[in-house]
Amino acid sequence: VTMRTLSTLLLLTLAAGPVAAQQHMGMKDPDKAVQGGGTLPTGWSARTDRNAPLTNVRFYQMGGGVHATLGPAAIFWQAGDTATGDFHTVASFTQMKAPMHPEAYGLFIGGSDLSGAAQRYTYLIVRGDGKFMIKRRNGDSVSTVVECTANDAVVKAGAEGKATKEVSILVKGGKVWFMVNGKEVHSGNAADFDTQGIVGLRVNHNLDVHIAGFAVHHI
Repeated sequence: VTMRTLSTLLLLTLAAGPVAAQQHMGMKDPDKAVQGGGTLPTGWSARTDRNAPLTNVRFYQMGGGVHATLGPAAIFWQAGDTATGDFHTVASFTQMKAPMHPEAYGLFIGGSDLSGAAQRYTYLIVRGDGKFMIKRRNGDSVSTVVECTANDAVVKAGAEGKATKEVSILVKGGKVWFMVNGKEVHSGNAADFDTQGIVGLRVNHNLDVHIAGFAVHHI
């Protein structure tokens, strides 16, 4: 092996190091630019992660539901969708195409100060690869209740990246049930979650998702 060959191999190894490190650390693609963004349907509010501008958030009414095409991740809500006591919230999410990396979408409950520094909510989100997560947000920090976990209830996306899943959360009698396609994926004491407050939608970055049948039913 010549010195030139050794030098070339060394340079290739050094160059690959940062890429491998990025993959190991789970670094993601940047937020995409979205044409036609920046406005919301009447009565809807939105907040992006890290307060990214709404310019690259396109959220609009479509076919009796709403459609989200996003650069940055965001939550969406209507002030009237406030749930107290026992309730059940549900929506059907259709991922229209596969993102570069698996990204999640779903429902949040217990929302408060959503436009302020002390925002709080609990959320159940699902991904196209058949996994779900449950998290809680408190201000700028996020805590994980259930790590990204595979579950048969979470239908995987097809080859074209398209998949439809019903996501629902039931709060009743001091308990909370997190469900996907009508099947329980996790449950616990309501006191351990944010449950009382605004209910809404969460869609992570670079996704194209249609949401139908979003409703909050008081029991």
